[in-house]
Amino acid sequence: MIQFRLDSRSGVPTYMQLVLQVRQAVRLGVLRPGDQLPTVKEVVETLAINPNTVLKAYRQLDGEGLVEGRRGQGTYVTQGIAATTAADDGSLREELLSWVRRAQGAGLDEEDIDALVASVTREAFTGRVA
Repeated sequence: MIQFRLDSRSGVPTYMQLVLQVRQAVRLGVLRPGDQLPTVKEVVETLAINPNTVLKAYRQLDGEGLVEGRRGQGTYVTQGIAATTAADDGSLREELLSWVRRAQGAGLDEEDIDALVASVTREAFTGRVA
């Protein structure tokens, strides 16, 4: 089961952080079709957030067709997200791990690396420098 984390400094709304974490977990195969998400009550108790925030995230994921809420039973993953093949994934992970280690060696910390990756990713997908 997924364990949600929140970053109050990210500027990303709380519900969207939950949505993004579920999408990523599905994309990476951590969550698979049929897996249950934590209940709203569990998320509220763990993260000390408003239940409506969790419900908003789960409704968005439901609207995307990624999960399905079953009355009285919980919320379940209904489909995967197409990703790279296992062979490609392994190779890409190795290259990325090597790059992250080089970045660490150059003195970048986790936040620096996250910011750099986010900036380059935006540039790659939008054609604009962040």
